[in-house]
Amino acid sequence: MRVIFMGTPDFAVPALEAVVAAGHTVVAVICQPDRAKDRKGNLLPVSVKSAAQRLRLPVYAFERLREQCDFLRNLNADIGVTAAYGQILTQEILDIPKYGVINVHASLLPKYRGSSPIQWAVVNGETETGVTIMQTEKGLDCGDILSVQAVPIPPSATAGDMFAILKTVGARLLVETLAQIEHSGRLEGKKQDEALATKCTMLTKNDGLLNWRLDATTLYNRIRGLNPWPVAFTFWQGQVLKIFKAEVCAGNGQPGEVLVADRLRGDLIIACGQAALRLSELQLPGKRVMTGREFLCGHSISVHSMFTGQNA
Repeated sequence: MRVIFMGTPDFAVPALEAVVAAGHTVVAVICQPDRAKDRKGNLLPVSVKSAAQRLRLPVYAFERLREQCDFLRNLNADIGVTAAYGQILTQEILDIPKYGVINVHASLLPKYRGSSPIQWAVVNGETETGVTIMQTEKGLDCGDILSVQAVPIPPSATAGDMFAILKTVGARLLVETLAQIEHSGRLEGKKQDEALATKCTMLTKNDGLLNWRLDATTLYNRIRGLNPWPVAFTFWQGQVLKIFKAEVCAGNGQPGEVLVADRLRGDLIIACGQAALRLSELQLPGKRVMTGREFLCGHSISVHSMFTGQNA
């Protein structure tokens, strides 16, 4: 089939590669404009753009895709595919390809509609997530479900771990779905149960601030779910202290209180509202990520001192 592929970050790259490997003709790859810069101020190409160039595919970056309807019509595409593209498609655009547009969404719809579904599934302590291939309609991830694949979330998995797993699952499920559409000549979807729909919001850096009054398991899941971005953090001696990894352990004290600071064993244990957390990967501003042992060897931390939820 003739495919318009729309995607931007690393999550979408395996899907693009799989569509090409399956023998479909990608008539255009469309991504968001480059915005990130390196230390010298040079623009860095988004992941899908780099992949498209490597695959020698025509790639375009539009600030407003809604203004490119004539361009899209001239591509004479059978279907559009989106994977973390980053722009809302108008009904006019959805109606252009023969079979419309389908989307690779990283949750088990109708649960976790919206942005950041992988992170919120981990933050909320879910034991299962997955990928849904859905028909794109106006509205927030509310289109018919074409195919779905459930994936377990290991107890220690971070959001980054699940991104790596789900982008591969999504690529495989996408090409299987395209094959079904090509074979049947139509989209055969299932309506979502609106009564089961949940929405998740876009994450911000402020979502990383840890409230030590919460129980240790809740904080542990938040740390996992915000790794690698925006990263959980607390305040220590007036500085932001990022926490990349931790584990739940026994302990009792005032929320945020340092219960153990053992350099020899590398144990840095902080009391939570219930139980405690052993911090194993941390980072201060301008420093590299350190293990708990490295952090303790380089900094004087007193038992009964406090980690806080605000800059004291």
